[in-house]
Amino acid sequence: MNDVMFNIGWAVVFSLMGGILGIALMLAAMAILPRLLDRLTPAIDEEKEIVRGNRAVAEYFGRIVAAGIIGLSIIVAAAILGGIIAALY
Repeated sequence: MNDVMFNIGWAVVFSLMGGILGIALMLAAMAILPRLLDRLTPAIDEEKEIVRGNRAVAEYFGRIVAAGIIGLSIIVAAAILGGIIAALY
């Protein structure tokens, strides 16, 4: 019984640390990805085009940034789950 509680405790620690790290990575991704996209498309000023009402640029920009954030969240979720599984065995 003592080993079970010890393993559950480590699983909680791994999930909390993974969650905190995941939040930090998500905040970093939300800050970095739009600037990275701006550098990859130097001929287009996305912010100016979005303000002008160019819907195509707005949808492109939103989809690319959202895809990057979703991809990173899948990686973080897999890391957290791996930590929990490792702690429980």
